[in-house]
Amino acid sequence: MSTASERTITNGEVEAAVTIGFGPRVTRYAFVGGENVLGECKSDVVATDWGDWRPYGGHRLWTAPEATPRSYEPDDDPVEFDESDAGRTVRLLQPTGRRSLVQKEMVVSLDELGTGFTVTHRVTNHGAWEIELSAWALTIMRGGGEALIPQEPFGPHPECLLPARALVLWPYTDMTDSRFGFGRRFLRVRCNPALKAPLKIGVTNKRGWAAYRLGDTLFVKRFGFEEGAAYPDLGCNNEVFTAGDFIEVESLSPLRRLAPGASVEHVERWHLFRGFSAGEGGDDELGAALTPLLAGAGVDS
Repeated sequence: MSTASERTITNGEVEAAVTIGFGPRVTRYAFVGGENVLGECKSDVVATDWGDWRPYGGHRLWTAPEATPRSYEPDDDPVEFDESDAGRTVRLLQPTGRRSLVQKEMVVSLDELGTGFTVTHRVTNHGAWEIELSAWALTIMRGGGEALIPQEPFGPHPECLLPARALVLWPYTDMTDSRFGFGRRFLRVRCNPALKAPLKIGVTNKRGWAAYRLGDTLFVKRFGFEEGAAYPDLGCNNEVFTAGDFIEVESLSPLRRLAPGASVEHVERWHLFRGFSAGEGGDDELGAALTPLLAGAGVDS
């Protein structure tokens, strides 16, 4: 049920909640009456020179590359909103940042049938000079699962002499960490509440999808890849961050130079599946379980 600070939309199969009292955020995505696949962090606060920033949880829109305090500009003010498509679509417009002078907008829309959910992210430069940035979509997932990133298709040596993609590490990332799983077909990042140390990895994801497996529920997000475009963080359009029971599955647009008044747009498509089972097997078992579901989400496993 919606509250004064949020709106809930549904198509009868799945439901999503978005905030209007702050944000914007998508705070719920679930089968109707089911458990939320998105995570919460209501008590967390990040102190910056621009004030306290709160992640709240769920899905948000930032700009990359990350920097403090710019990335952490507080977003506690109410947002403008309007609804359409019989209440299945909501447009959310954040006030222009007082310091950053950028304005963030999200348009969220549930398909008429099924679990499909579209999140359109838009960042507009309201400053007096040109800036360069990427629209950065970050989804906090409920802890205890594992993020899945597809590997690029195998290519034999010596026919394939050039690299397949970038694999990017942050200074605090330990490659021997047990939360990592490097397989032939998938890169896995497990969320382990007992391990508090932060861990982050980024990739050039040309396959255009990432997933989060939580018990027998599978969350899939699709996003674009533009060949030849410059991406933040040494070429990343897909990143995963985890620390304790906190895990984010992220996608990024290419870097764009925005003149005053110009915008960059970045679109994600979400899907949700239940009854997912791949056992405790390796990449082949996981791939066999994923393939028919990904086909239903319009992606190639």
